[in-house]
Amino acid sequence: MPYQDTLTYLGSFINYERKPRFRYKDSFKLARIESFLSRIGDPHAKTRFIHVAGTKGKGSVCAFCASILRHMGYRVGLYTSPHLSDVRERLRVLEPAGRAVRRAGNADFEGMISRQELSRLADRLRPEITAYGRQNPYGPLSFFEVYTAFAFQYFKDRAVDFAVLETGLGGRLDATNAVKPHIVGITSISFDHMDKLGETLCEIAHEKAGIIKAGTATGLVVSAPQEHVVEQVLRSKCEANGCRLVQVGIDIRYQLETVRNETQIFNISGMSGSWEHIRLPLLGEHQLINAAVAVGLVAGAAQDSAPGRMHAAVQRGLHRARWPGRFEIVRRRPCVILDGAHNEASAAALAKTIRDFIPGKKIILVLGISKDKDATNICRHLAPLAQRCIVTRADNPRARSTSDIAERVRQQGSSVEIIEIRSVPSAVVKAFACAGADDTIVIAGSLFIVGEARKLLFSGRFCSK
Repeated sequence: MPYQDTLTYLGSFINYERKPRFRYKDSFKLARIESFLSRIGDPHAKTRFIHVAGTKGKGSVCAFCASILRHMGYRVGLYTSPHLSDVRERLRVLEPAGRAVRRAGNADFEGMISRQELSRLADRLRPEITAYGRQNPYGPLSFFEVYTAFAFQYFKDRAVDFAVLETGLGGRLDATNAVKPHIVGITSISFDHMDKLGETLCEIAHEKAGIIKAGTATGLVVSAPQEHVVEQVLRSKCEANGCRLVQVGIDIRYQLETVRNETQIFNISGMSGSWEHIRLPLLGEHQLINAAVAVGLVAGAAQDSAPGRMHAAVQRGLHRARWPGRFEIVRRRPCVILDGAHNEASAAALAKTIRDFIPGKKIILVLGISKDKDATNICRHLAPLAQRCIVTRADNPRARSTSDIAERVRQQGSSVEIIEIRSVPSAVVKAFACAGADDTIVIAGSLFIVGEARKLLFSGRFCSK
């Protein structure tokens, strides 16, 4: 079918990324995607998956893993969500470094599936999806389930050596959890989606840890540093499933050397190796942790590779990794930073990174937050940084009203000037009108906000003055 018809077809499925409220345990049924995958021949059955769950940092860890693996000479599948501007960003195959690159028109998302390939997948699987919808007892497939099935089929067709898989929501009931993982990664777990995953860290950790299972090929689970209660949940889950928990900060250590030209230079040791003077183009201590998790995952997943092969790949892979929308500096005068900080922990990390790397600058904050996020605590971390806050809303049913965000900014008691603008493009234009050449514009609070802003800024039609 033509590409626009493919997009219309994908848009016909229920999309929980665009629904502010739903009954999580009634809406997410792992048996539904499992039975559909069985119907189409279990395309995921023989793929070696690196499966990553957590609250923040999942996408960064996945991007780092994929970059390291391709520099080891592997063909790597990469499946992430949500996308910033184009649904094809979610589904990528990275060729071994040095081979011809499949850029599909976007260097920031190298190897993403082409329009023609996505349409061919839709044509191929549509009859099965339609038939399954008439017969199965679990209800209709969701958008994320359909796209996950597309990913598994695409990775099989492209004969990837490894596939790096980011969970969508939670872990236990997420469609990606249909796989039998080769190795499991758990990034930092904190409060988010409490209406769906639970009100306590223990409950949330149980949902995230649902991707840890018996039969994991390497028997390894690599985790970022966690709160004590989370660590207990992970350790118990590992013991119950015959897995070994490997922890950053204990089994894998990192140390920052310096920051030079917006690049962190640091060292990692552990997992039977050590790496010095690694250059990482993503700023913030949280990204050092994410990089350490990724190194642990690759070291565990590719144990049969020569040590020298991995040593060089870690250096090159982390230095050349790209993950747009995460403290991404897209302009210089004024400085414009995009960061999809969408929960309290991510907002705290963004605030710390701003204080560490751009102290003393006038900050103009463009802020939009989804209805189901902890807006009060996001504002608590970000609002005090800004001299002017332009509150806006994404073109998404989940978007929180500008008046609600503005009130929460006021509650912080700061002297920040608040401007309400109900569309992201207009808010970005206003921010540039307010900014001097030496000021900094920070666009944050939601990946949907960042996606719309990024699309505008890279459109070629945007003029800041």
